[in-house]
Amino acid sequence: MFDISGWFVPLARRVLYAWVRTTVFAESAAGLDPARPVCYVLQDRHLSNLLVLFEESRRAGLPPGEAPLALGGLRTKRSVFFLNRRHGGAAPEASPALVGQVRAVVADPTLDVQLVPVVILWGRSPAKQESILKALLAETWRSSGMLRQFFAILLHGRQTLVRFNPPLSLRELVHGGAVPLGEAAALRKVSRVLRVHFRRQREMAIGPDLSHRNTQVEVLLASEPVRAAIAGEVARLGISDGEAYGRAQKFALEIASDYSYGTVRAMELFLSWLWEHLYDGIEMHNFDVVTRIAPGQGIVYVPCHRSHIDYLLLSYLIYRNGLTPPHIAAGDNLDMPLVGSLLRRGGAFFLRRSFKGEPLYATVFDEYLNLMLARGFPVEYFIEGGRSRTGRTLTPKAGILGMTIRSFVRSHSRPLVFVPVYIGYERVIEGQTYVSELAGRPKQRESLWQLVKSIRSIRRVFGKVHVNFGEPLPLAGFLDSYRPDWRASPADGEWLRATTRAAAGELATRINAAAVINPVSLVALGLLATPEYTADEYGLRRMIAHYQALDAAAPYSPQRIACALDPVQVIAHAARLGIVEEIPHPFGNLVRVVDAQVEVLPYFRNNVLHLFAVPALIACLLGNNRSLETQRLSDAVVGIYRLMRSELFLRWSEEELLDEVRRTIVIFAERGLLIRAEPSGWLRTPETNSLEYPELLQIGETLRPMLGRHFLVLALLQQRGSGALTRRVLEEDCQLLTQRLALLHGFSAAEIADKSVFASFVANLLDSELLREDDEGLLRFDEHLLGPLAYAELVLPADARQAIRRIAVHQSQ
Repeated sequence: MFDISGWFVPLARRVLYAWVRTTVFAESAAGLDPARPVCYVLQDRHLSNLLVLFEESRRAGLPPGEAPLALGGLRTKRSVFFLNRRHGGAAPEASPALVGQVRAVVADPTLDVQLVPVVILWGRSPAKQESILKALLAETWRSSGMLRQFFAILLHGRQTLVRFNPPLSLRELVHGGAVPLGEAAALRKVSRVLRVHFRRQREMAIGPDLSHRNTQVEVLLASEPVRAAIAGEVARLGISDGEAYGRAQKFALEIASDYSYGTVRAMELFLSWLWEHLYDGIEMHNFDVVTRIAPGQGIVYVPCHRSHIDYLLLSYLIYRNGLTPPHIAAGDNLDMPLVGSLLRRGGAFFLRRSFKGEPLYATVFDEYLNLMLARGFPVEYFIEGGRSRTGRTLTPKAGILGMTIRSFVRSHSRPLVFVPVYIGYERVIEGQTYVSELAGRPKQRESLWQLVKSIRSIRRVFGKVHVNFGEPLPLAGFLDSYRPDWRASPADGEWLRATTRAAAGELATRINAAAVINPVSLVALGLLATPEYTADEYGLRRMIAHYQALDAAAPYSPQRIACALDPVQVIAHAARLGIVEEIPHPFGNLVRVVDAQVEVLPYFRNNVLHLFAVPALIACLLGNNRSLETQRLSDAVVGIYRLMRSELFLRWSEEELLDEVRRTIVIFAERGLLIRAEPSGWLRTPETNSLEYPELLQIGETLRPMLGRHFLVLALLQQRGSGALTRRVLEEDCQLLTQRLALLHGFSAAEIADKSVFASFVANLLDSELLREDDEGLLRFDEHLLGPLAYAELVLPADARQAIRRIAVHQSQ
């Protein structure tokens, strides 16, 4: 109890109530037995709580809390004690007043005291706050220190709720059971009953306790895999059990989120303000696919990763639409001072980029993820691993996805559903940074200073953001189709790694299937195929109309979202965002990409390139050959499709692809982009002096950078021969050669010099068994590789092919 003199209490109470206003509920305590002593119970040890109790018990006509308590031979100065008592961060200890009362009642069963729990809440729940600061300091499950309590009183003192609860008979709690309790057991029982009582009252007011650190770290460290890993750490490092346990605890706290309702509410208020100043609006599509998921099923949100805005935006939308925001896997590079703590309290849990050399850390993280999934917490992570610098969906990483699948195979009592999410921007805050990194500048590590500098961007206009929820993937159903006996299979081994790779590819494909076509992407498709990134306005409107017609007549997938603007509105929208500018001219206005956006714009074309990959490939083949027999064109499309399917995560099987080719040919013919010679089956381009001929070439030009990259890899492999290159050397050489091509032959470095896209393409060749790695890590191939190489030559102009061949020959010498 606070050691305060008699004169201090009235003075302090008067000072406090000069500001504090209370709402009191005392009806439940009105039936107190005057023949038995009364003792009030407060949850947290704060002087302000004690003063409020003294004042409100007097106002309500209840026995005064500041009165002495007499129970048998026990005498205390006041009729109140605190349930939670901590000193210097140590473990909580029982109140001496409670210990004395329990001891007295155990010793003399005729004695009794009426325990009246009193709940005091400073302010409303975070969900009802309209101020960021008030939301941060609203009532939560976290015990508050002196400073936080002071500010809570300052901000919420006029909205203080006091609830006197029905009395509990200490004698009934101690002697009411079938078995007599000793002093220690009785103390534990009474403390437990009071804790549960306060928990229920607080849960009614502010919602359930989701604090991982308070409720889950101990469970995590007690799990069998973590205990085994701790024993392994003792043997591996030659340290004591206590030191190994301390390392595991340190890892758990480094990983675990520290969810706070107040922080989430404060972030909602801040983000509402931020979106209003940063974007023209946020368009959400197909959220009903989430609400249709049956209650009780676990959800893992799997969005594409285009910007640091992604995880803030997705959590915000989920929370605003009445669902629990997910716990987000974030790289430890974001665990910065202040920012890391804020993200952690918003639900982020952190993981290292590599677990190599730390088996204990890997086990702790694996068990933490398993614990969250088993308890039904929604989770969010980016299977791409990092942000895409090119605008394409990156090759998924198997790490955390593999842990998720392994966890589900171990314990699948709760169904688990993956929800792919596509996030599309009209401008990206990090756009210029991406261009610099693609040009070779080292990636800068995130820091608080970098974040502060980014805040200046809020004065800019970044257009609209589109968030589209794709087709969910129930994990049990996927495993049933991939390996029917998975329930009886071990949660490890090659089958699980193969299944993880298949699931990663399927999720990336479903993310791409939910792509959104926005005005900036349409302008990028139309202008980047022109020599000087300039077109006459009429011609650009025609190009945009071609792409919109292809999308309308042969949509890539039912989940994709079309652009609702017409071509005139599309161009005007891009001009308002500062992406293009209009140049007046007597013979017709021109539209040109603003100089500062030339290197950024390919990013937005790449966002939707997969939606038009087949039309672009057909246009490449026809434009480069002027005429082709239909079967020859179809064979070429199928052959090249094997090369680009994994890079673009395209959704069609070979049979579906042929149907798509036929649909595209019909649309091209209807729009005059090709001429069909019946009944011979030949296809040819329009006349060279027609409007449609250069438009066909421009559609094909959108694929040229990717096809050039494919041709370069194959040409280099062919030139060096089988068994001459390792995978790492091939990827590095390709990156260096494309930088050289950019300087000598006009290939855009930002388009084709990203090492990750070469890694993705090489992985595709390995998966399709056109390439294989021997025991020494050397790449080997046979004549089957030459088929796609011949098809690639069909779609590249002769000068581009020769430039690539010269570079490859020069490099091999």
